[in-house]
Amino acid sequence: MKFAPLLMTALMALGVGTPARAQTPTDTWVHAFNMSEDPKYPEGFPHFDYVNVDAPKGGVVRLGQMGGFDTFNPILPKGEVAGGIGLVYETLLTPSLDEVNSYYGLLAESLRIAPDYGAVTFRMNPAAKWHDGEPVTAEDVVWSFNKAKELNPNQAQYYKNVVSAEVTAPGEVTFTFDQTGNRELPLILGQLLVLPQHWWEGSDARGRQRNIGDSTLEAPMGSGPYELAGLDAGSTVTYKRVADYWGADHPTHIGTNNFDEYRIEYFLDLTVQFEAFKGDQFDWWWENQARRWATAYDFPAVNEGRIVQELFPQDYANSGLMLGFIPNTRREKFQDQRVREALNYAFDFEQLSSTLFFGQYERIDSYFFGLPFRSSGLPEGEELEILNSVKELVPPSVFTEEYTNPVSGDPQKLRENLRTALQLLTEAGYTLQGSQLLDPNGKPFTFEILLNGPTIEPVAQNLVTNLAKIGIAVSLRSVDSPQYINRLRSFDYDMIYSGWGQSFSPGNEQRYFFGSSSADEEGSQNYIGIADPGIDALIDKLIVADDRATQEAATKALDRTLLHHHFMVPSYSLRQSRIARWNRFSHPDPLPEFSSGFPTIWWYDEAKAAATGGAR
Repeated sequence: MKFAPLLMTALMALGVGTPARAQTPTDTWVHAFNMSEDPKYPEGFPHFDYVNVDAPKGGVVRLGQMGGFDTFNPILPKGEVAGGIGLVYETLLTPSLDEVNSYYGLLAESLRIAPDYGAVTFRMNPAAKWHDGEPVTAEDVVWSFNKAKELNPNQAQYYKNVVSAEVTAPGEVTFTFDQTGNRELPLILGQLLVLPQHWWEGSDARGRQRNIGDSTLEAPMGSGPYELAGLDAGSTVTYKRVADYWGADHPTHIGTNNFDEYRIEYFLDLTVQFEAFKGDQFDWWWENQARRWATAYDFPAVNEGRIVQELFPQDYANSGLMLGFIPNTRREKFQDQRVREALNYAFDFEQLSSTLFFGQYERIDSYFFGLPFRSSGLPEGEELEILNSVKELVPPSVFTEEYTNPVSGDPQKLRENLRTALQLLTEAGYTLQGSQLLDPNGKPFTFEILLNGPTIEPVAQNLVTNLAKIGIAVSLRSVDSPQYINRLRSFDYDMIYSGWGQSFSPGNEQRYFFGSSSADEEGSQNYIGIADPGIDALIDKLIVADDRATQEAATKALDRTLLHHHFMVPSYSLRQSRIARWNRFSHPDPLPEFSSGFPTIWWYDEAKAAATGGAR
């Protein structure tokens, strides 16, 4: 739940201006699945349209990553899994990059969905092999599913409606659900990471029994295109392409996995990491600071063309997000909606945009920002019907007020916003005495913002400074990634800066983002601590939506309700990836509509590398 559209892209994805296509049929074996229309590629297709089938194989790609790693076990909720683990393990189905939510057979060659969507059966691909030559079996799938639910609370929540996984015929596995009509469940089962039961239940090179419930740095055995070639614990991990990979000629893999070696370098400091990129210690830099993108690329490698800067809107074309400052409502101080709303009035995005962001960002105003079914205006049509069905459980304002963020940007507007914030706090029982805001018990209102490193400190300082003007004392605490992750998992924070990515097909994941069942589940992504019957009811309606129109209406209703609870201070987003890269790679032209495809469909270009200098 792994870590993001343009208007025309969104409209095309929803079929606006294009001929409608039929929904994936049920009660018959199909080679692919899409929730709302036929997949683009027919059975027997040779390869995806966007790849270069003649892409050369060879070379090395080096990536940089913050933090570290301490395990190659991909299903445990604790520890930091090594980057690139998805190169080793595979799933039953795999997506295309030029469609929205179309998944094609990989470890499974086909699937059959029950007419009422109460079950799905996958037929295994007889060609699929583990790296030791053993076949990937239906039994492996059942074992992987059961272990994921047993050992990982997030996975248990995600698969909540899946009541059983059984081998129902040779090479076939059937998942049975406790509800009908949930059109997303076949897709999320197709995304199941499949592990080799025989390997995990065997012994390592020293004769010790392996345990899927333990962390491990033993080289994992998978079925994917790469295998572990070496590691420096916590700092470097290197994968090499499997020479006899079973799926090399699979239609979904033609023209992909072109690098012989895939290396990840880890860093504990972002500034050090950027300097390492400038020094050619890795190849690809995803820029997350507007100031650095605008001012920090005047150095020889850029000026000489050895480093290229480029924007990739494709990476955001099929996803949305909500991001911002998240108060922990498990803490009493944030349980009053008026208090949470007041915090938003103290965030001066417009001032930051002019002084820090170089005008590169938009303010986020939806939990599905960037997607065509974000809420707007006042509810109408089917969305209004859905909200009326839970009218007693949602804020009355969802029917009468359009959600908008406060607008500031100059001293007068900021003063007006802070007066509004103070009025809301007064209504909630707070009093301003001198330079301190006191809560209803007479104690100063203080809290800490926990940050994963110093990157967001200048943004958070804007909120800190403005809240101090109305008597709220806020401190910033930046910690390293391991400490941040541990505190995040145990909900040990007052406020964090984080968020959620959203897809074109929202569904079951909303439960562990915002559902009551995940509010106290350690390690869940319900960072806010939401336990609200109205939101639970809307999530349920979204999950069982029986067509695309109802799914969109339910998503808008959920979005609107979340916004009107004022659960967080939304921040900002850029709907493009800012990428700097060492100029030793090439890619298909055009790139697929919904991803830059790096490094999967790119390749090492010997001529460019010779001019740039080969990777070390």
